[in-house]
Amino acid sequence: MHISANTGLVLEGGGMRGVFTSGVLDAFMKHEVYFPYVVAVSAGACNGLSYMSRQPRRARWSNIDMLQKYDYISLRSLIHNGSIFDTDILYQRFPEEFIPFDYQTYEQNTAVFEMVTTNCRTGRAMYLSERHDHQRLTRIAKASSSLPFVAQITEVDGIPMLDGGIVDSIPIVRAIDTGHSENVVVLTRNRGYRSKEPDIKIPPLIYRDYPRLRVALSRRTQEYNKQLDLVERMEDWGEIIVIRPEQPLQVGRITSDIQKLERLYEEGFQLGERFVNQYL
Repeated sequence: MHISANTGLVLEGGGMRGVFTSGVLDAFMKHEVYFPYVVAVSAGACNGLSYMSRQPRRARWSNIDMLQKYDYISLRSLIHNGSIFDTDILYQRFPEEFIPFDYQTYEQNTAVFEMVTTNCRTGRAMYLSERHDHQRLTRIAKASSSLPFVAQITEVDGIPMLDGGIVDSIPIVRAIDTGHSENVVVLTRNRGYRSKEPDIKIPPLIYRDYPRLRVALSRRTQEYNKQLDLVERMEDWGEIIVIRPEQPLQVGRITSDIQKLERLYEEGFQLGERFVNQYL
């Protein structure tokens, strides 16, 4: 495989399952494997930022070491702050104090980096980029990762937004539509996985100001499984290359078990290296 201007990298989300993606991206950075176009969702967007700023192991430190030290996932945070994740730690102290984000390298990176959000008013995906405005960049990443029901709505450009995975969990179609005919897709579920969560009609009292968001949420599982079907067909036809965990995961969206997270990170790193050795 030759990485050219027509090659894209697609990063799925998945909350704490994203440690797998951070392992893959660290392997890419070890071997200086960089793509001209990256489109990422939710946790994939957060991990993708460290990839775009060329900061190896930064995402791993955020997802594992910092979680162990600061315990930033808690019901207490949900009750007091409206989010199960401590957003002050994740989106302020982490990028500014703990392991500062390299804005200069990010701004000089000529690759296109898009983060997927869900527009609460329209119930549709938005694909947003930002290279220079630090605050807007942070808000886009936060919006892309704002899980429904357990995180507050985040406004970007005056538009209320939530997690991009509500409507476009695996934005392979977006990558193709932007002119990238060859794509590498990093998933956070094993092949053959399909969500068994039932789609249910969202009561009007929940997100009452956003009826189209409620419709999108009521179709979430169905749409996600359709995307998984598409990815596997394209993989079988040789149209894309997929990097994914090889076994069913023991890590969920809000898992805080450090040992499980470390094992998943290591699997991602190993499979990232396998991709480099096999295809590049």
